[in-house]
Amino acid sequence: MALPNRSQSPPESDRSSRYKWIALSNTTLGVLMVTVNQSIVLIALPDVFRGIKLNPLDPGNTGYLLWMMMGFMVVTAVLVVMFGRLGDMFGRVRMYNMGFAVFSVCSILLSVTWLDGDAGALWLIGWRVVQGIGGALLFANSTAILTDAFPARQRGTALGINSIAAITGSFLGLIVGGVLAPVNWKAIFLVSVPFGVFGTIWAYLKLRDNGVRRRARMDWWGNVTFAVGLIALLIGITYGIQPYGASVMGWTNPWVLAALAGGVVLLGLFGWIETRVAEPLFRLSLFRSRAFLAGNVASLLTALGRGGLQFMLIIWLQGIWLPLHGYGFEETPLWAGIYMIPLTVGFLLSAPVSGWLSDRFGPRLFTVGGALVTAASFAALMLLPTDFPYGVFAVLILINGVGSGLFASPNRAEIMNSVPADARGVGAGMTATFQNSSMVLSIGVFFSLMIAGLADSLPPAMHDELIRQGVPAAQAQGIAQLPPIAVLFAAFLGYNPFRQLLGGVIGTLPDGGARLTSKEFFPHLIAGPFHQGLVIAFWFAVAACLVAAAASALTGRLGRSHRAAAHETLGSELAAVAGEGGLTVGEVVVPDEEFDVREAERDGRPA
Repeated sequence: MALPNRSQSPPESDRSSRYKWIALSNTTLGVLMVTVNQSIVLIALPDVFRGIKLNPLDPGNTGYLLWMMMGFMVVTAVLVVMFGRLGDMFGRVRMYNMGFAVFSVCSILLSVTWLDGDAGALWLIGWRVVQGIGGALLFANSTAILTDAFPARQRGTALGINSIAAITGSFLGLIVGGVLAPVNWKAIFLVSVPFGVFGTIWAYLKLRDNGVRRRARMDWWGNVTFAVGLIALLIGITYGIQPYGASVMGWTNPWVLAALAGGVVLLGLFGWIETRVAEPLFRLSLFRSRAFLAGNVASLLTALGRGGLQFMLIIWLQGIWLPLHGYGFEETPLWAGIYMIPLTVGFLLSAPVSGWLSDRFGPRLFTVGGALVTAASFAALMLLPTDFPYGVFAVLILINGVGSGLFASPNRAEIMNSVPADARGVGAGMTATFQNSSMVLSIGVFFSLMIAGLADSLPPAMHDELIRQGVPAAQAQGIAQLPPIAVLFAAFLGYNPFRQLLGGVIGTLPDGGARLTSKEFFPHLIAGPFHQGLVIAFWFAVAACLVAAAASALTGRLGRSHRAAAHETLGSELAAVAGEGGLTVGEVVVPDEEFDVREAERDGRPA
């Protein structure tokens, strides 16, 4: 009897079945790594600033802090659609692998910096921006790789798992950063390296493009106007929250106004161009679908609230609550991450369940309900005193996480199911752009609202308290005029500024300045004004979530053609990626329709 040929390849259906899970595992690792990295820096910034010896009260350092937080997000938001199209032209897997490699190399370079002060800040910001390019390559192509790998009947599950991993990463980064930053701030970058190296090698060896290439043209004018317009808009928002002249914010700065106006004009020009090319970067006609338009509006607004919540909770915990409860400033990142665990737990508990239930009962109940639950949690958080009982706080952020989880997966499914079969690649890229832009917009909005609230109440509170502690009136008046954003950053970075601000005056005070320089004094001083600003910011979050709930209610039932589209072949679903028009000729990866045909025949479905 002849022995079996062990070198013979397994049946095609077995190979494709194994491959789709490999693709899901690898892309989920990539997306999770990027989103963890985004929030890990946010919670670890106090240790990063102390590590490179930057003074948060120096007006010139405000820009460093903002760009360290936002540079990565700006680049990712701007480039994700462009890199998605380049992946369509030159191979999605090839571009995805490049993203893994770029991200890993930048993680190494960020962790080995030996520079301090301005040079150290510029080193970190520069490599964070390049790392954002790697993140954009991963984000832009992971969805398309999954769509290539999975048959239509399982594609929603795969994309849902990937989306849940992305949002979960933003929560997990807070905990990981809180654990690692107090040990060594460079570890927050180094932790990505083993995952990045493993993912790069794994992707190179195992992932493949299920398609063939054909000639196509790139929409360069659309790409350029979109990228420059969005960059100008986001830069304008970034500098609008910094002081300008005698104003506490820079919204009257001519350069800020020019950036905002120029960004709006260029994005308007981009919209006009997209209506004139055969295969545009954005398919604006998709917004004619009420479900697509309303679903993206709801997604953007809930992301604005969620991003701002993370930032406000970090300031609240690190800058005020933890020092008031006896924690040293070196310990606050770790404990802030630990005390925010209920937010993560709430999301992880509700997101998978809501995705499964929405398949059975429809998504609208869960998108509307999730947005309303989130709005209610914001309203309840406003009622807490600044020095809150932790049990109540934990319950409220758990409810907030549950609301976000209820909303996330059904919203994504609702958006993608509303898109015709031949435009799903473009629709996914547009949605990703809105979501990646929302974090930058969220920081700008919440910062502006917080500063507006602090500007009225902080100076008199600071002046009166310093006078009570024996500080001469002239010095107290000068310190009270400190820009609110500097005070906000000092609280965020766990920094008591009075030893530096008072200088030689400290020695003349009755207690030698012991009270003013204690770890409790500064958090106690700003607690009242901070709460007033917090209420203003959370009112915005409540309003955003209520509008998101209303938008979700307007998505309506799916049309007959959209339900039928779920059974189209993979080649039909991604026909939108074939870019026509523009200046430079390239190639487009068209999914291998025989792959879907084989899958359909194996399962006994129509091809």
